[in-house]
This record gives sequence, C-alpha cells and structure tokens, in this order.
Amino acid sequence: MPDDAPTAPRPEGLHEQTVSRLNNLDAQVAAGFEAHPYTYARTHHARDILAGHPAGAEGKLEPGLSWPEETYALAGRVTLMRHMGKAAFADLTDEFGKMQLFFSRADTEAFDTTKKIDLGDIIGVRGFPFVTKTGQLTLHVTSWQPLVKSLHPLPSKFHGLQDEELRARRRYLDLMVTEGAREKFQARSRILRFIRNELDARGFMEVEGPTLQVTAGGAEAKPFMTHHNALNHDFKLRISLELYLKRLLVGGFEKVYEIGRVYRNEGIDRTHNPEFTMLELYWAYVDYADIARLVEELLSGLAMEVHGSYTFEYQGCALDFTPPFARVDYLGGLREHVPGLDFDPLDLDRLKAFCDERYPQWHGVPAYKLLDKLFGEHVEPLLTNPTFVMDHPAVISPLAKKHRTRTEAVTERFEVFCQGFELANAFSELNDAFDQRARFEAQSARQAAGDDEAHPQDEDFLLALEYGMPPAGGLGIGIDRLAMLLTDSDSIRDVLLFPLLRPEGSGPEEKVEDSEG
Repeated sequence: MPDDAPTAPRPEGLHEQTVSRLNNLDAQVAAGFEAHPYTYARTHHARDILAGHPAGAEGKLEPGLSWPEETYALAGRVTLMRHMGKAAFADLTDEFGKMQLFFSRADTEAFDTTKKIDLGDIIGVRGFPFVTKTGQLTLHVTSWQPLVKSLHPLPSKFHGLQDEELRARRRYLDLMVTEGAREKFQARSRILRFIRNELDARGFMEVEGPTLQVTAGGAEAKPFMTHHNALNHDFKLRISLELYLKRLLVGGFEKVYEIGRVYRNEGIDRTHNPEFTMLELYWAYVDYADIARLVEELLSGLAMEVHGSYTFEYQGCALDFTPPFARVDYLGGLREHVPGLDFDPLDLDRLKAFCDERYPQWHGVPAYKLLDKLFGEHVEPLLTNPTFVMDHPAVISPLAKKHRTRTEAVTERFEVFCQGFELANAFSELNDAFDQRARFEAQSARQAAGDDEAHPQDEDFLLALEYGMPPAGGLGIGIDRLAMLLTDSDSIRDVLLFPLLRPEGSGPEEKVEDSEG
C-alpha cells in the first residue's frame, strides 16, 4: 500500500454520502493509487484540444476521426460520469473549458477503478482525441489518476445554486456549477489589467497607501473602527484613497494611482458593499477637463476590450460607450426634472422647507444632503448611457476647487453615471490650504451636530497642503460597479468573489440540492 494511504482519523457521524465516497477512496488506494498525490504532469487544458480540432459549420466533426499520435494530459473536476458495461463517458472541467472523456476496458489502465470516481472528484487523464458517432470531440483515455476525492456531492446540474446569497456564500460551488460565473471574474481581471496597462503607458506610477488610518478622509462616509493593541490606539479603516495620494503630489510625484480596497460602514444593496475596490489617480498640472478626457478614453477602451465594441447590452438595455459622452449640469438637471423646484436649489433653508412638504420620508436629513437626494430620485434614473454630471455644489464637494467662471457656489467636479448609478467622481483638486481648512471646519461642525458621515478634520493633510500641492486633477472609479456593467451583472455581489454577508447561523437555514438526490 502506498505511503500516502489515508490514515487520518475520520470523524464520527459523517453523512452516508461522505462515508460512501471515503470507501471509494479506500478502494482506489487499495488498487495502487495515492490518496493525495503531490503533483500531476498536466500538459494541456481542454480548450487546447478544442482549439486544435475545431468543429465544422454545424458544430460537429466527422464521426470516426481519430488522432492516436497526439497525446494530451488533462486535469480537472469530474462533472458528469456514465458507466456502460465495458465503457464509460465522463465530463472533465478545468478552468478554461470542458472535455468529454471516454474510458474503455480494452484501452484504459485501471478501468474497473473508474467506478470509484464520484462526481466532483479531481482526476488527471492521459489520452488522444477522437470523434464519437455523434460528432463530439472526445479524449480517449489510456491512463488516469485520482488526484483528490470530493467528500460532498456537487449541487444538482438541473437545479444548481438558485439562491443568490448561497451563491455568494459558497462561491467555490458557484464557480463550479454556475454557467458563466468564472467568466465574470476572468473579465474583471481583464478590466483591472487594462486599466493598469493604460495608466502605466501614460506615465502613472502605481502606489499603495495605508489601510489603517488615524483620520479616515477623502469622502463623506462612516468608517469602520479597529483597535491596535501594541500602540493602544483606535484606528479607522480607510474610506477613500485620496488624501494619502495627494500627499505624494506634495512630495513631488506627478502621476500616481492606486487600485485598492476601501471600507464604508454603510448599508448593502445591489450597488453597495461595505468593502469595495476603487481606482484613484492624481495628475499634477491638469484640471477636471483633462480628467474627463482620460475617463472617456478609459471607459470606451474598456468596452472595446471586453466586448469588442463601444455598444453592448446591460440587463436587456442597449448601452453606447462611444465618446464623447453626454453632459448634464448638476443644478440644471435639478431645475429641469424636480417637479415644483422653481427656486435656487442652493437656498438650503428654502430647499429644506420644500422637501419637508413634498418628501416627508426625508425628514431629518441635513439640508445639504437633500441636493443629492433629489438628484438621485429624479435625475440619476434618466442617465442610461455614460453621462458626465458637471459642476457639483460646493456644499457637497469639500475637496474640489470652486468653479473658475460660474457665479453660483459650485465646484469643478463631475461624476459619471450610467444605468442610474455612479461610476466615477473627479475634481479640479483644491490646493488652497486655507480654503481647505475652512471647508473641513464646516464639515467638523456638521459632525459635531451628529452627522457621522461628515468629513473629519485632518490636520496632517492640511499641514501637507501648506507646503504646497501643485494644481491637479483627481479621479475615483468604482471598479465593482464598472465590472457590473461590463459583465451584465445585476448585483454587485455577482462581481465580488467574497461579498460581505451575514454570519452563517444568524439567518434562514440554507439548503443545497445535490446531484445525488
């Protein structure tokens, strides 16, 4: 018996299906196989064989074709197994595709032991390609090896994982059995790679800022708190990448970016997860008009990278990422689309009285936040194709420069919306240290009045500004929402490998219907 025979003690009370699978493992070991081999000399993936022998116009090859001189070694998970006396067929699935296997008593080593293969097992096979009577390209297996025994059955191929929360909680099962699940995350990886390549080619340097911060700034959001034992001090998880990247502009770098996780102690819905991935970049000596051109080039380029076209569908809606993108003025959008708004929206006292009368559900919301409430209610749902929303009010833009020509209290800030949700946020960055201090102080007053999302005072950042930050444009893009659009995903959970979920046992009981009943 091999040295790797399964000798670890097995717990009591195992499910009968697990016991049956362990008995099959024992039988494989008794037949001379290792229980847990260390490696397997795979030479190809399933897609390599399929690409080497493309199907004809009807999706089939001529039955009876065979290439015994070609030898392939594949490894993957068994997702289908059918024994038929002296032969057996199986489906082997690896990261990039699926290949039908054919075992025969006449040609396959250890054929009888194939009966001890369970659905979900990972095996290695070696053989040559041929075409079955039905025209399907198949690997004729000459030798095989069990690599690891799956102790649980796979979810039913007929029912799969229907529960969305269970798909997110058991992502490994979702990736195994849900058609298209792996492709979404492969596309997300391509999105990140494209962004990095584009920015690197433009002379930007990728950097990393701290996740644990004394003052979590750069956005209006409630942070998560944690305690550092050695320093005996409370820290916050970052809510933005912005303020540390700006410190690097002060230090002399001129083009910097970071792609990293940020954390906001907020609710969860189809476009929000408390931890998410942001791209932020800062570019010295440019303004928000330059950043807008960069955004158009990045987003339209991504559409072409993922879909091969500027036009594609999202949840049944045709989208067009052809530049230039449409533009909407923030205040103009409010005046045009909010019924009854016939006064200056920046008159916050009047705006509050207006909303108290017409939107009682917002009673108690700070007056300045009612601007975004109204915009989200009446304007954002109209923004289907990517659209720049230009020149936000200063009262909701504490880090952006005042607009250089407009008389209203607005800033040189834009957001990009598509399908009714925000994709990007950008400014001509505020670099007047005294103006920035005054805005932080106004935010601190709101925080003292009970607004736990107001921007905190950051004295270290203000000190850095006093040394002088060059004029600059800055940009933040939500990677997860961008991935949603480009992979036709309805929920942010579908593009996060491991979204935040309620701990198991604190909600309704979950059930997976397996392939063995």
